Amino acid sequence: MPEEADVVIPATLVIGGNAAEREAAIAAALDTRLVNAAILEGLPSGSAPLDLFSTELPVLVSRIAPGCVCCTGNLTMRVTLNRMLRKSPARLYIGLASTAHVERIRAFLTQTPYDQLLCLTKDLEAGNR
Repeated sequence: MPEEADVVIPATLVIGGNAAEREAAIAAALDTRLVNAAILEGLPSGSAPLDLFSTELPVLVSRIAPGCVCCTGNLTMRVTLNRMLRKSPARLYIGLASTAHVERIRAFLTQTPYDQLLCLTKDLEAGNR
């Protein structure tokens, strides 16, 4: 994780739509002047929009298997998130396959140590909700 305690990374939950639509929403929101990071739950069928950008833009992409990250004890999310935070991105997007427990995921992201490292922003909605 970042070594400086005063580094706070804006983090956006990306919800709705299918995996490709969530990735497209992230791609449209990227600030190309910054190093962006995305943790994506699930894989899109067909092409993956962020894979196309990752060769041209500073986008760090990590994919995790679909499954409720809060119901699995957050272990996969915690490990993936810690690895991503060590790379010190300027902005983080977290694409969720389901919104069933989005409040629990927000609560997880606002607990120690993530409350000192992340600042949750307004959710980014993908596809037709």
